[in-house]
Amino acid sequence: MLCAHGLLCAHGPPGGTPSTTPTAPSYTSSYAPSYLSPYAVPPSLRAPGTARDPFPLYRALRDRFPLVYDEPFGAWLISRYRDVRAALADPRLVPPYDTTHDPPCAEGASALLDSALQEDALTAGIGRVAHVLAGRLSGRREADLVGEFCQWLPAAAAVVVLGLPRADIARVRQWAGDGRPAGAGTAGRAPWDALLRPYVARCRARPRPGALSVLCAARADGRPLSDETVIRLAGTVLDAVAETEHALASFLANLLDHPGQLELVRADPRLIPHAWTESLRRDPPLHVVLRRAAERIGAIPAGAAVACLPGAAGRDPDRYTDPDRYDVFRRDRDRDRDSDPAHRATGTGTGAHAGSSVVAVPPGARLARRTAEHALRALLAVAPAPRWVPGFRPAPEGLAGRSPRSLLVRLR
Repeated sequence: MLCAHGLLCAHGPPGGTPSTTPTAPSYTSSYAPSYLSPYAVPPSLRAPGTARDPFPLYRALRDRFPLVYDEPFGAWLISRYRDVRAALADPRLVPPYDTTHDPPCAEGASALLDSALQEDALTAGIGRVAHVLAGRLSGRREADLVGEFCQWLPAAAAVVVLGLPRADIARVRQWAGDGRPAGAGTAGRAPWDALLRPYVARCRARPRPGALSVLCAARADGRPLSDETVIRLAGTVLDAVAETEHALASFLANLLDHPGQLELVRADPRLIPHAWTESLRRDPPLHVVLRRAAERIGAIPAGAAVACLPGAAGRDPDRYTDPDRYDVFRRDRDRDRDSDPAHRATGTGTGAHAGSSVVAVPPGARLARRTAEHALRALLAVAPAPRWVPGFRPAPEGLAGRSPRSLLVRLR
């Protein structure tokens, strides 16, 4: 069977022929592994304790098993920075769910959404929502920023920018937390049709402020976008909600863990985007991004599941100096920023990893960054020097949706 190193050994995916005779690797892809002993037993994402602390496993994967079939997990694992970056951009690695019945997006439609999300009025709306949520903490001595802030702001921001009624914030938050609405099927992402379709009809009849109306009024090739295209594009904004929640919690945790850097960011808000990007590198919300091989790619057979690991790539010492350190002023982070696997591992659910272009930054990722910027500004306005409750330490959990589940902070 083909093992992590392109060698034939006794450890590999089902369906191969066991052997202990090493042979030359058959790789033609950019993520070619190194030679190691064919008898080494690879670690697994299913190993006990991995969801709590995956970083020892990541080091073992990068150092010894850069490409390996994880039999308990049922997927080939890719862990090094350069390999994860290549894999996320490889058109032969496609989303694992069936997209054959998805309506095609009209050319340029995504650019229309991106443009709508950057309108000053919508950006200001996110700021107002952030200040309302932060204002509820004003005068409090202590708060849990996850339950009282991070879990609500991304849903509220998505509702505001789309122009949906505020009453839908709780429903969007619940569906995002559950992963998909009830009865959603197995598409792999929340089909927001039930929520959005009635509003699409209303926006076509009477436009209102928001990106949804912008999409309803948009034209491609002289024709309006179809309802299916509008819903699919608007759905990418809602798909981003859960990931943004986790990314925001990790962002605040990183700054609270480094009060000196938090003070510098407070004094110079222009540093907020750098602080956000550094947090995505060090602690992305998605540590596992699944793909399916549409054809054979070197050792990876056609149809096989492939798990790209942005959490491992973002701490690859071959790419980053002292990669475990959180550093707002990191110089080696911004090189190829938009194609950084950690940077791409947030913002639009499955859409964030479409892989068609290594430099594409999807609308959901831009919205997540703006949400984080307004979140920090709003929090610092009501609590200029937040700090951990004495004795509390954040404890990130999980691989899909990794972040602290609580942030107990003393506000004054």
